[in-house]
Amino acid sequence: MFKIKIAILVTLLITPLFALADGISSLKRFYDETHAMQADFYQVVTDKKGQKIQEVYGAMQLKRPNKFRWDYNKPFEQQIISDGAKVWLYDTELAQVTVRALSKALGSSPAALLAGDDSLDKNFRLVNTFRKDNLEWVSTNPKDLDSGFSKISLGFKADVLQEMIMIDSFGQQTKIVFSNLVHNPAIDPKTFLFKAPKGVDVVGE
Repeated sequence: MFKIKIAILVTLLITPLFALADGISSLKRFYDETHAMQADFYQVVTDKKGQKIQEVYGAMQLKRPNKFRWDYNKPFEQQIISDGAKVWLYDTELAQVTVRALSKALGSSPAALLAGDDSLDKNFRLVNTFRKDNLEWVSTNPKDLDSGFSKISLGFKADVLQEMIMIDSFGQQTKIVFSNLVHNPAIDPKTFLFKAPKGVDVVGE
């Protein structure tokens, strides 16, 4: 169940660029100036009562538009890779790959905010900006009510993306904290290609 939640999260990042707070300015610069990104991340999921139900570590890479890779390393291994046309979810423990067309997988998802093209403002609506924990935040609502998320927030410090917080339709919160972030690195194009290992079941399109 928790592994599938990760797939929903990334399948698996920008909003309208007009407002009054510094967070919007940081978001605009991130969107305009970030063509590629790589970072380590820590992800924690809590329920409506604030109790921790999942904790994972990994690394991510993206190249806009629409190419990304999330490698979950602890406590289990999973990969989510987009080659710009399809999204692949590979669960090493289950020895299973799920594949979907990018157009169906991305939509109003958090991955669309980070890796999407410049048409994505039509998928998100800016609802609030605030300052908390020494970060400038931008809060958005996906326009697609079936996206699985009621709110997605991004936190910046000195125009550098630090955190994402997502509230899903069940009231659960997913928080992602980025570290060792590299802005516009040179990434090998093969990073975003996926070939199912021999003997692994492939499900989907």
